[in-house]
Amino acid sequence: MSVAVVTGAGSGIGRAIATELAGRGFSVVATDVDTDAARETAAAFGGSALRLDVTDAASVAEVAASIGDIDVWVSNAGISKMQPFVDVSPADLHRTLAVNLEGVFLCGQAAARVMIDREIRGVIVNVASMAGKQGRVPYLADYVASKFGVVGLTQAMAFELAPHGIRVNSVCPGYVATPMQDRELGWEAGLRGVSPDDVQQLWIDDTPLGRLETPQDVARAVAFLAGPDAGFITGEALAVNGGAFMD
Repeated sequence: MSVAVVTGAGSGIGRAIATELAGRGFSVVATDVDTDAARETAAAFGGSALRLDVTDAASVAEVAASIGDIDVWVSNAGISKMQPFVDVSPADLHRTLAVNLEGVFLCGQAAARVMIDREIRGVIVNVASMAGKQGRVPYLADYVASKFGVVGLTQAMAFELAPHGIRVNSVCPGYVATPMQDRELGWEAGLRGVSPDDVQQLWIDDTPLGRLETPQDVARAVAFLAGPDAGFITGEALAVNGGAFMD
């Protein structure tokens, strides 16, 4: 049975990805900085769970090595905090980049090393964002910077790892209904001086398909990239956003 590892699998998009991959026959290892949340995810489909802080290089390497064969690695862990560009503190900037970009870098390195050592023609999928393709995103300058970095990093990884038969792609979700989005609704509402319902309607109106994205929408796209139908796709940033941003 093929093994898939998902970071940030304790809730939201990560939980949906882990569940989707398990449903498609993968043996899934759910990882999260919140061990209890990872265990809750894994318990739903009989998988395994591990604590993983993606900003800790030694821990990332140890976890990857302990799993053994890794066929698919999904770097999903991420954070956000909405505030005006001029108010982003150095600490906030460093934290966002550490989790959203450096974490993807470190996890990709660890997964690739295992795949290369074991001669596995594996797949790495990085969860970026619609905000990794456009800067027209209010109050998320540090997040935008981190996700643009993920898109570029994905291309660099794909190019270098192709000789080993390892494919690397990213997905770029739009307005996804998750606990993170709930927080962002409150933040943006406060910054705009409107209600969270007003902000949510703005997001829906900005999406041609006319609804908020679900975590399952993202999970199915990740499963596609992890599967044989995407066998000749690498270095891509797949938009999964209902048309909210088209490139």
